[in-house]
Amino acid sequence: MNAKLKLISVMTISAVLSGCSMIPDYQRPANPVMLENSESVVDASLAADTGWQEFYQDEQLQQLIALSLENNRNLRATVLQVEQLRAQYKIQRAELLPAVDGTASATRQRLSEGVSSGSQTVGGGGIYEEYQIGVGISAWEIDFFGRIDSLQQAALEQFLASEASRRSIQLTLVSEVADAWFSWQATVAQLEFSSSTREAREESYELINKRFESGLASELALRQAETALHEARIAESSFQQQANQNFTALELLVGQRLDRQHWQADWEDDDPLLQDLPVNLSSEVLLARPDVMQAEHQIKAANANIGAARAAFFPRISLTTAIGIGGSTPSDLSDSGNRLWQISPQLSVPLLDWGVNDANLDVAELEKDINIARYQETIQRAFKEVLDEMQARDTLDAQLNAQQDLTKATNRSLELAQIRYDAGVDSYLEVLDAQRSHIDAQLAQIDTRLARLRNQLTLYKALGGGLKAYSGEVIEPAMP
Repeated sequence: MNAKLKLISVMTISAVLSGCSMIPDYQRPANPVMLENSESVVDASLAADTGWQEFYQDEQLQQLIALSLENNRNLRATVLQVEQLRAQYKIQRAELLPAVDGTASATRQRLSEGVSSGSQTVGGGGIYEEYQIGVGISAWEIDFFGRIDSLQQAALEQFLASEASRRSIQLTLVSEVADAWFSWQATVAQLEFSSSTREAREESYELINKRFESGLASELALRQAETALHEARIAESSFQQQANQNFTALELLVGQRLDRQHWQADWEDDDPLLQDLPVNLSSEVLLARPDVMQAEHQIKAANANIGAARAAFFPRISLTTAIGIGGSTPSDLSDSGNRLWQISPQLSVPLLDWGVNDANLDVAELEKDINIARYQETIQRAFKEVLDEMQARDTLDAQLNAQQDLTKATNRSLELAQIRYDAGVDSYLEVLDAQRSHIDAQLAQIDTRLARLRNQLTLYKALGGGLKAYSGEVIEPAMP
């Protein structure tokens, strides 16, 4: 058998022998909550399959979400981290195969008398040349006990966990953009209402001032109107500041400056802003939430690391091989009789490591237990998010209806108070009290509607909605 066949045979036998694995059999941890017995749980599969362009029905919001997915720096950094872990997995996977290097060398030297060159002793000195070309494998570890394969599996699970993390960040980003958009719209609506209130109080102050100068109104009524005017000015400035801050928060999420004149806040539009989600359906597809999947991949990575830690107790076998041609002149490289070859297996057996391998195995097993606890805590948190939002939905609907009725009632009270004041029956204080009640009710109605929208978008995100642009769109992580 020639040298090349020997080398191929050794590599083939080594590859066959490297099929052993020390990774424990994986079993998904038990769910800490019983989803199937829970009441009023949305069918999460329907929510997750609903594209964000279908759930968020505001065209301006759809444009903002698309811009954020393209420009947001946090999401971009996460995507780059996923690519980094993908490259690390490729590096780890490549270690299962031998790295073949091509070599070429040329040596020309002068030797003095009595100095040996190779296997010959030079008597009178002289100039000597040596040329070699070949290919070889340097210290390739034969994965007989699955140490490298375990590390490769761990790297793969880390990559999949990072991909799940990216998807989770995307869900959060879509939800945060929608929240920022609705918050800005609500604040603009409150700003416009406070501006109209300030204008109305300016008119009231001017009217009462004229009546005061004519002796038809007391100074107390004048000062009360003046106080109410200043209160309206303060509220208007406060809402203006909040609107500015909400808009810059929106710009941060989108990842670019926005022309405020281009984006119109139409808070009073009666068209639905969000698609309704189905109710009273039970499902366990919360396990498919990206954060839950990320936690499970972390368990699998720790499980694979246990296999690597176990394999460290066993011998390591490495192989160094080379084949080539050498000679004292370049023309010798074409002579098949000058062939060279080398096979150098090496065995390393752990004898005394002062407990390092035992400690590494303990660390790997504890890391798995830690990740199991985090996985179960993630499921509990996911279940709580869904249940809280489902329970809040009914109460917020009732609260919004009651708030709308209160706003109508306070508006009628204000009308009656103004009529009684104009007729001289009540003081201007009664008008101010009715105004404050109506203002508080109107602002609270805007806040309640915002809370209702936040409840819907939070529930949508909690059920895994926001990964797809349209229903039926398949989103799969790109495998390394």
